[in-house]
Amino acid sequence: MPRYKTKAVPQFPHASVDCDSCGIFALCHAVGGDTDLSVLDTLVRSRRTIKRGEVLYQAGEPFRAIYAIRGGSIKTFILADDGRVQVTGFHFVGEVLGLDAITMGRYNCTATAMETTSVCEAPFDRLNELGEEFPDLQHSMLEVMSHEILHCHELMMLLGKKNAEERLSTFLLNMSRRLEKRNFSHTQFSMSMSRSDIGNYLGMAEETVCRVFTRLQDEGVITLERRQITLHSLDQLRAIATQK
Repeated sequence: MPRYKTKAVPQFPHASVDCDSCGIFALCHAVGGDTDLSVLDTLVRSRRTIKRGEVLYQAGEPFRAIYAIRGGSIKTFILADDGRVQVTGFHFVGEVLGLDAITMGRYNCTATAMETTSVCEAPFDRLNELGEEFPDLQHSMLEVMSHEILHCHELMMLLGKKNAEERLSTFLLNMSRRLEKRNFSHTQFSMSMSRSDIGNYLGMAEETVCRVFTRLQDEGVITLERRQITLHSLDQLRAIATQK
């Protein structure tokens, strides 16, 4: 197999996102403008660190705040009526959590840390207060929510008519795009979620996930060592994802 030159793998949570790459930066910017980042102390009431497996918020709890991930990663899931767990998403540095709770006034899923994770907490009542003072804030909030809606649409497409290889390839490409957007390496990164959780999220058996990973590695498309993955060919992944 040929040797590939790669950048250093960002080790979450040691890597953290800059404020201007954060999912709620647009909200802070709408209040503080280009130069006054002290607005973070106005909008963000607290910064929390939670350990792997600890809960950020529980399904059914009253909605009080949205959260931006400063470092680390978060898994969200719901419990089905029969008691089974359904993973609803994996969330990485710079991304925002909790927006889906606005309509019902309570959190619709449970969010837990997949590794030691730091978050910025922005109370929703404070966002409403600032929205009256800064009209641009409401527009920025709609933009953030729009990104979340697009993510949900991508999941619907992912779980539609795609086969196992297409689903996993699409999943990897999605992770790559999201990390690139936050100025992290999009070809070499750590996968903090378990194979079981990936399978749950993609509607696949864990054994199928492992088998597809092995196949992609045998074909030279990726290299996977424990939870560190290198994407050698994004073009090949795209071809597999779309069966071209």
